[in-house]
Amino acid sequence: MKRFLISVFFVLLFATPSMAQTKAAKTGAEPGQFDFYVLALSWSPAYCADGGTKRSPEQCAAGAPKGFVVHGLWPQYEKGYPISCPTDRKDLPKASFEKAALLFPDLKLASSEWRRHGACSGLEPDLYLDTVAAARNQVKLPAAFDPASLGSSGVATLAPADIEKRFIEANPKLRPSMISVSCRKAVLREVRICFTRDLKEFRSCPEVDRAGCRSDQVSILTAP
Repeated sequence: MKRFLISVFFVLLFATPSMAQTKAAKTGAEPGQFDFYVLALSWSPAYCADGGTKRSPEQCAAGAPKGFVVHGLWPQYEKGYPISCPTDRKDLPKASFEKAALLFPDLKLASSEWRRHGACSGLEPDLYLDTVAAARNQVKLPAAFDPASLGSSGVATLAPADIEKRFIEANPKLRPSMISVSCRKAVLREVRICFTRDLKEFRSCPEVDRAGCRSDQVSILTAP
């Protein structure tokens, strides 16, 4: 019994941020009831290198964008977040596909994001997609993350704080408490930026910030 309790203690002690985020998810919450948005920008080369080519051949195809792409726009609580909220539109309607294709690297991702997060916004699909576009258009990507600028060596290395710094330099109203870098096994996966509900400005998001990458340095893959 003592050995079992010790094992449980260590599991809790070293639980990853993703585990903590899963516990924070509130499935089936009331749509439209949330505090702010998180814009998640995925670093596509890392996704494609980690099995994404099979899951999303459209995103990882030759000629597809190889830098930051929209993963999603997520309604968020101050603590935790809603997912899979009840909606009459379980699937993204085909009439919205053209608009979604301009925002997301893959229509399967767009549909999944609508079911898991978009429905929680309380908006109709087209209006939610307009909101995704509005958030994305407010973020200027640092020139340093242009795949052409990173070169073709296959990998670059940078501290998470320096990645945030590059975004803050490109977006002067952004502050360190408003942005979070996500990594897996010390490889850059995403940058997450917090917005007020009306998208008029960036805002601090302590819980999202705390869940960020803890590695001293992360690898930035430049090729899948």
